[in-house]
Amino acid sequence: MENHHRAAVVTRSDTGFKFDIQNVPIPKPQPWEILIKLSATGVCGTDMALAGGYLGPCRDILGHEGVGRVVQIGSGVDPSTIKVGDRVGIAWVRDACGQCSCCREPGGEVRCLEQQNSGRKWDGTFAEHCLVPSRYVLTLPDDPKLPDELVAPILCGGVTAYKALKACEATPGDWVAIVGAGGGVGGLGIQYAKAMGYRVAAVDVGPTQDFCLKMGADAYFDGSSPDTPAKLRKLTPNDAGAKSVIVTAGSGRAYQNALDLVAVFGTLVCVGIPPPDQAMNLHPLTLIDRGIKLIGTMVGTRTETLEALEFVRRGVVNPIVRTVGFSEIEDLAERFSTTSGKLVIQFS
Repeated sequence: MENHHRAAVVTRSDTGFKFDIQNVPIPKPQPWEILIKLSATGVCGTDMALAGGYLGPCRDILGHEGVGRVVQIGSGVDPSTIKVGDRVGIAWVRDACGQCSCCREPGGEVRCLEQQNSGRKWDGTFAEHCLVPSRYVLTLPDDPKLPDELVAPILCGGVTAYKALKACEATPGDWVAIVGAGGGVGGLGIQYAKAMGYRVAAVDVGPTQDFCLKMGADAYFDGSSPDTPAKLRKLTPNDAGAKSVIVTAGSGRAYQNALDLVAVFGTLVCVGIPPPDQAMNLHPLTLIDRGIKLIGTMVGTRTETLEALEFVRRGVVNPIVRTVGFSEIEDLAERFSTTSGKLVIQFS
């Protein structure tokens, strides 16, 4: 095996950040680890937030939507559990302790108090190789209906949308509003919501209407218009509003405006992460008077990821992706900001 590989290293300056392709040593697995050769990786808004310094310290090699195959296993890894050649996925949660109070809660592994994250505490998937602990890696099926470029977006963006919909407390036939519907998570959210039986109101700004309707939204609303809450309510039974509003946009204003879309006894699901200086102004009376629930969700468990992938395998969710070569990663931030759907890097 070669000694070095290519990695996209984030560099920061007073004018922002960029990614530089560098040749760096291939990491060597510890006894409990496996080495993955990546074939594709998705690009997530969290990667951009980490690169921009919005989410605290991180590694210089980001990325957490990786698909690849095992090329080396550590000396302590049982080959009956995972072996060279197996197809695997690498997601945001790289490892969980399995022992803390959060891990003992149903689905609590994604909030493990000792969790290790790809790109935050350990080098991520913006490289040709990546290390992961054998005990937590997600084994993927070798299915022609699940090509790499469709699997990668589900490992974070897709399962995040799916998890939010599972938690939103709507029932089939209810109206669910997705704020930020034109983005990667939002667009997948539209498809998952329709597949789960909801009626979908897409809310966004900019030239995203055609994209949202193509994804299957029943209606589209301009998130910057002060008339949107009234127009959306007229669409719902008894002018009630949306049973659930899922905010995937990383904007404080989007959260603020979303409050006016939620029906009495509805649920506002927080997914998108705004910059630190963009807060939502919420008086407790809003929740008390209208009985609104405010919850936060994040990525799904490994089981939920496989559930989300099954929608893709069956063809009821079809991620819209734009693929780029690894050599094109240097202007990744600009490509990400101008891409509808999900951006996927392919290694070759």
